[in-house]
Amino acid sequence: MPFAPLHLDTPLLQTAPGYSASGKPLWLKLDALQPSGSFKLRGVGRLCQHEVENGAREIFCASGGNAGIAAAYAGRAFGVPVTIVVPETTAADVRQTIAATGANVLVHGSVFDEANAHAVELARSRKASYVHPFDHPLLWDGHATLIDEVVAKGAKFDCVVTSVGGGGLLAGIVEGLKRNGLSDVPVIAVETEGAASLHASLKANERITLPAITSIANSLGARQVAQHVFDLPQQHPIESVVVSDADAVAACLKFADAQRILVEPACGAALAVADVHAGLLQRFDNPLIEVCGGIGVSLEKLKAWKEKFL
Repeated sequence: MPFAPLHLDTPLLQTAPGYSASGKPLWLKLDALQPSGSFKLRGVGRLCQHEVENGAREIFCASGGNAGIAAAYAGRAFGVPVTIVVPETTAADVRQTIAATGANVLVHGSVFDEANAHAVELARSRKASYVHPFDHPLLWDGHATLIDEVVAKGAKFDCVVTSVGGGGLLAGIVEGLKRNGLSDVPVIAVETEGAASLHASLKANERITLPAITSIANSLGARQVAQHVFDLPQQHPIESVVVSDADAVAACLKFADAQRILVEPACGAALAVADVHAGLLQRFDNPLIEVCGGIGVSLEKLKAWKEKFL
């Protein structure tokens, strides 16, 4: 008997027009309220479920944090042991949160790429299943459910604003728009300076690998986006924009005050667009912002970021 999906149909709120400099009412899809703390449970849960239903007895995944806790949550739900390989840049409290969810946590390498290669090799050597955090069609299919939910609620929106790391969420949103007959609805893809691998790639017209991630939004820390994601702007209207770490932090604080929900700077990047790139939203009436969430945040961290950047 197949398992039920793990993710929740999260709340959809609309702000007053005066909430941001854009002067537009903003739809907010609150995936920060997923049980794993972020949107990742949609796709990672979907892929883990597929693997378990097809006989997986052990799962390996590499992650900077959010995909890891989603895989850990899925493993606990499905009764399968999960090992998460994180790079050294993953904060100790994030590692502890993943471990407390029930996964074995290994630290390997200074960047995600090295952690990922190690996870792939461990899975191969143990004949276990490997779950990629952003580059797999079933992940995108899972993430697409957020658009299904917004459409099912009858909400009218004319663009989608989303943060981009490796690009799995962007790919899922495009898939969701396509399958709901909304292929003309543009997506505004947002990255922070120092983690803008998609922006650099589109500018160079080739898939760029960043030399390093220098943004505090380390959940956006994929030095290279998936090939499928790089190809997406040829198939769907996508606009790539960049905000600063300070912009992202300011948006996190503003959102916390308004909605009483904490999100990490990787999510704040998308929320910042309505203020930082307000002019970009002028041609739209009802933008939809994917509030992707993230576990790499606390009151203490927000206070420290505020002191550093604002």
